[in-house]
Amino acid sequence: MTTATLSQTELLSPVWTHLTDIQPVKGEGIYLYDEEENRYTDFTSGIGVVNTGHCHPKVVEAIQQQSTELLFGQMNCVIPPTTVKLAEKLNTLTPEHINRFFFANSGAEATEACVKLAKQATGRQHVIVFQGSFHGRTHMAMAMTTSKTVYRYKYQPLPGGVFVSPFPASYYYGWSEDEATDFCLQQLDLLFQGQTAPEETAAIIIEPILGEGGYTPAPAKFLQKLREICDEHGILLVLDEVQSGFGRTGKLFCFEHAEVKPDIIVMAKGLGSGLPISGIASTEEIMSKWLPGTHGGTYGGGSAIASAAACATIDVIYEEGLIENAAARGAQLMEGLRKLQEKYPVIGDIRGKGLMVGTEFTKADGKPDPETTSRVLQACLKKKLLLLSCGSYKNVLRWIPPLVVTEEQIEEALEIFAEAMSNEQ
Repeated sequence: MTTATLSQTELLSPVWTHLTDIQPVKGEGIYLYDEEENRYTDFTSGIGVVNTGHCHPKVVEAIQQQSTELLFGQMNCVIPPTTVKLAEKLNTLTPEHINRFFFANSGAEATEACVKLAKQATGRQHVIVFQGSFHGRTHMAMAMTTSKTVYRYKYQPLPGGVFVSPFPASYYYGWSEDEATDFCLQQLDLLFQGQTAPEETAAIIIEPILGEGGYTPAPAKFLQKLREICDEHGILLVLDEVQSGFGRTGKLFCFEHAEVKPDIIVMAKGLGSGLPISGIASTEEIMSKWLPGTHGGTYGGGSAIASAAACATIDVIYEEGLIENAAARGAQLMEGLRKLQEKYPVIGDIRGKGLMVGTEFTKADGKPDPETTSRVLQACLKKKLLLLSCGSYKNVLRWIPPLVVTEEQIEEALEIFAEAMSNEQ
């Protein structure tokens, strides 16, 4: 077969899964448009990437301006001023003790970097993650990912030194939040007794809201206890804010809801409004133990355009009140979904923070219901509303619209969802 006889998409690797076969040629705000000018409401945000909406004018302007001046400056050779500017901006927004920044391209790269930093800073070998986690698809990050077996399928054995503890998903256990928290803290202590001793554990790494694992928030008490445990044993607490960061949950970072102090913050997705950029942030004391030359990368920190986009993204988030809008629109969304839950008991749970909301579908016997989840998702797609599923059982719909979404647009999406649910009667 020659390339002339291939369809448009046959040249693409089949390893990608596809929510749709839409090929958008334009994006604006919460909408995507194809060649025929069909408009699609994008409540996926590219999996939490375009927090400022598609092609925000100020971000586009920053990219255009930077592209006329400097595209790239390799960090080991020169220091791009836009990267310095980005670090300065983040330094004013992160907790006071966080004052050193390393930049990369993707969430997985940032995860790999945080593990390498934690190991060098502590002189220890092991890391602890939680059931339902998603930290990336490279080999170390994959070893740390437990949300779905497909992410690890036929790639094992994976790197060692990764230990998995239960996540306090109270709805899954059928317990109260406090009961789930207490159980998971007991299991973490048992892990220390039976699998990795505290003195050989470099870091505990957790998503403050599980992403691929089902949009389940970690209770504030649990995060606060992790901080205490880490302090007691000299373990670094790493907060993976790749999907939950940059205003998504009604705070700049989700850990702010629990008022905990991370040792390392992992960030990506919403930082660049669609351009590939990620980073880790830590303290001067911890970063000073990272030996020069023991980590790096050709493109990490070198893209002047990605850094310019990130600077503009941060400006837009604050100038346009997107954090406050995420909190308000998230409350509106949750209220609307809870009204529908009263009518449709197959909606077993609604949870989240800000505009990071999960709707879990459950059968009458309490078991996960991925079939209904899929049908509702497809019904929404037919009405040009793009949603994603998640969860280990694929029975959670996640709501992640751009943070520029309006009250009217949330209502329109809820109406489409309600119509899809009515088909399930």
